[in-house]
Amino acid sequence: MSSTPVPPYGRPPLRTVQVLGGGSAGSSAHVRSLTTGLAARGVRVTVCAPVETEGEYDFTGAGAHFTPAAVSALRAVCAGADIVHAHGLHAGMRAALALRGRRAPLVVTWQAGPAADGPLGQLTRMLERRVARAAAVVLGTSSDQVDRARLRGARDARLAPVTVPGARRAPARGLDSKARAELGAVARPLVIAVGSLVPRRGYPVLLDAARSWRGLDPAPLLVIAGEGPQRTALARRIEAEQLPVRLLGRRDDVTDLLAAADVAVLPSRWEARSLLAQEALRLGVPLVATAVGGVPELVGDAAVLVPYGDARALGSAVTGLLADADRRAALAVAGAAQAETWPTEDDTVAQVLSVYDELTERAR
Repeated sequence: MSSTPVPPYGRPPLRTVQVLGGGSAGSSAHVRSLTTGLAARGVRVTVCAPVETEGEYDFTGAGAHFTPAAVSALRAVCAGADIVHAHGLHAGMRAALALRGRRAPLVVTWQAGPAADGPLGQLTRMLERRVARAAAVVLGTSSDQVDRARLRGARDARLAPVTVPGARRAPARGLDSKARAELGAVARPLVIAVGSLVPRRGYPVLLDAARSWRGLDPAPLLVIAGEGPQRTALARRIEAEQLPVRLLGRRDDVTDLLAAADVAVLPSRWEARSLLAQEALRLGVPLVATAVGGVPELVGDAAVLVPYGDARALGSAVTGLLADADRRAALAVAGAAQAETWPTEDDTVAQVLSVYDELTERAR
């Protein structure tokens, strides 16, 4: 006898298209989690995304049909959809164009930060207005995103914090010491940052902070896991200033590295629901982060928050934690407690599915 859930009242299965516009780790992991939950509930899911994301996130293995993110392919799959759900601004714009002349409602998960100044910022704000007004519902993962969607003209904007799969427990005993030995941090404090090497991550400010602690004995080692266009500039500066910093590039063992660290640091100009912050608090790793975007809402009192761009405050917060074992232990306990307040993956899927049900009921 089949154990696959069936739609109520003999209705045909709900058909959804999940649209990804790029390779954002947060968006891709969320769509993978959402796909798994929706498929388990009998929903037919098609993921339209860049080909490389299928290789990394295996949407097909999660129960979806996968199609590359070409315009023609997107229009074709949208033609048979009951709901189209775009993740991110560019995905929202592409989905809105693909849905022209079609009746399927558009849901957009809003994940972008504030627009920059200048011509690029003007273009971004124009896209935000187009997407916000095209969507039947905009889901913001933090309160500031909901406010911005409403400001841009969204008819219906709601808070929908998402939880993506992450470490629920520390790696096995011994892996942390192995990671520290590999990094050269057996006898010195280890500080870690994780994220793509792009301007919004605030890594130049983090290097300023690292410069302030290079005279300590032993000097903390800062490792940055991630890849991106700022790598060359950061590497040149690290070498020229002899900073105690290592660029690790892209890693697939971030959980092990994070669990081995004494302090995690998030120096970003803007974040919604940071993957690093979620992982650090779940693992009990003390976190120093900038008080931007959705970060304060996410971490509560379970992290040390500093203003963005203030290298002195960032450096002092890190060195203060490294010198205070009791404070680090207290933050580890607070972090685990804060993580328990976040929605589970099942909660996230249930909220999204309730939005889908509401929109399809309206369309009947």
